[in-house]
Amino acid sequence: MERPRVVVSVSASVDGRVALRRDQLLVREDAAAVWQSLRPPGVQAVEEDDRRRFGAQVILEGSGSLVPETAGPVDGLPEPAEPVEVLRGDHVPDRHDRWFAVVDGRGRVRWTMTSDGESHLLVLVCRATPPAYLAQLRRQRIAYLVAGDERVDLGAALGRMRERLGVTRVMSQGGGGINGALLRAGLVDELWLTVLPVAIGGRGTPSVFDGVPLADGAEPDRLRLLSTHAAADGTLRLHYAVEVPVTVD
Repeated sequence: MERPRVVVSVSASVDGRVALRRDQLLVREDAAAVWQSLRPPGVQAVEEDDRRRFGAQVILEGSGSLVPETAGPVDGLPEPAEPVEVLRGDHVPDRHDRWFAVVDGRGRVRWTMTSDGESHLLVLVCRATPPAYLAQLRRQRIAYLVAGDERVDLGAALGRMRERLGVTRVMSQGGGGINGALLRAGLVDELWLTVLPVAIGGRGTPSVFDGVPLADGAEPDRLRLLSTHAAADGTLRLHYAVEVPVTVD
């Protein structure tokens, strides 16, 4: 199945950290304020310009950027009236040009906002996602695509975006979990990395690419440098292409 082109766009410290601590989500106001103070003025404008230049139709995040690791499925939801097999089908009540997509196979995020006026919420779920959660998404007219059985299959989800929504360009601005999962699945085409002039450290602090370690005998993904830019404010902009492994018969 054909999939969209995927760019990972992320800001990180010189030691590759993308958060202050593992237990401090950047959606928290206090943590977000500290993180923003580490970003020199102008970085956000440059990143927004990158997004426009790339022409991303979807901004991708993982649920780990929005709720703690320990969070379980949303509780207190009414029992669904729809048959389970109906709920396990894609639900796209409206078509839009731009989406904010979140991977949430366990149904952990309780949504209170579904659009910022420009992008509209799209939840990526799997067949194991609680039916009550899927029914709640339908009640809120939140679009969702079903990809995978026990967990969200990212490759299949990207293919569904292309097939159902006509998406050709996706930008991941999530944390290390979603970025690492995309990398391990061979789904990253480019990396746009902004290195901030700050060191954070800390064992277990989230990094640009987290997730499962390399398998025995597996090789790291090789990158090809496309461009660099060192700014007067101390930030370093790095643009890489992810090399496609060469297979030998």
